[in-house]
Amino acid sequence: MRVFVTGASGSIGSVVVPELIAAGHEVLGLVRSDAAAAAVAAAGGTPLRGDLTDLDSLRSGAAQADGVINLAFSNDWNNLEQGIDEEARALQTLGAALAGSGKPFVHAGLTPMMPGHASTEEDPDTTDGPVGGRGRNSGTVLALAAQGVRSSVVRLPRSVHQRGSQYGFCSVLIAAAQKTGVSAYVGDGTQRWPAVNRLDAAALFRIALEDAAPGTVLHAVADGGDTMRSLAEAIGGVLGAPVESEPPERFGVIGRVFALDMPSSSALTRERFGWQPTHPSLIDDLTAGGYPALG
Repeated sequence: MRVFVTGASGSIGSVVVPELIAAGHEVLGLVRSDAAAAAVAAAGGTPLRGDLTDLDSLRSGAAQADGVINLAFSNDWNNLEQGIDEEARALQTLGAALAGSGKPFVHAGLTPMMPGHASTEEDPDTTDGPVGGRGRNSGTVLALAAQGVRSSVVRLPRSVHQRGSQYGFCSVLIAAAQKTGVSAYVGDGTQRWPAVNRLDAAALFRIALEDAAPGTVLHAVADGGDTMRSLAEAIGGVLGAPVESEPPERFGVIGRVFALDMPSSSALTRERFGWQPTHPSLIDDLTAGGYPALG
């Protein structure tokens, strides 16, 4: 099928696009710059200029495609609410364009935080707190199942990683340790962070596009939950930096999230879809080193 992918040149989109093309799909990738357009074209896709705030480009992309994968998000933690609002308008626009079509619409969400247990695919999205708006946006996508859209949400853990380039939330820990000479964790460091290699995540987005029933939630979780302290220790070991506890404020707005325990499970996704992560774990990628230099 021809698939419209937003965020096609981003950290996840740049591996989802070749995953789709290798499986025989065509890709129309939303891009904001000449460099992004060149990257999508080099991967075998067709670039479409625009972004999440350009609603006409979203309508155009959806109209030209047999299915949609939404991966774009601003990731500007200093303007988080603005990014959530932009995502909400984009999802409403895409949903309206797809209503009644029966086409697949796969959205990148977040694993929820469930006090007392590892979150599962059957748990509701987190709809309060710093990132609660993103959970509400995922709910908007799932609700499209009642409007004739084969909608699904692939929930991503906070650390989507690949050695030498991407580390998700751990990128913040790495940069802070490089800058200050201290590898820090929040509180006692027992809070757990789930993770997935971005190559394994790419495969699950393709699976959702091809096979997920309307209203399905999938979990792209390979590692159910490494403690924040163990992650800081892995980073400190590579950088030769001491490992110390710091208050959440040390990391700015995102520190409020760092203080939370957020383990997650993908047992149902593996059982239902046969998805099996095969690429290196987050701890493996961290202990291998080769971190990007500070910009």
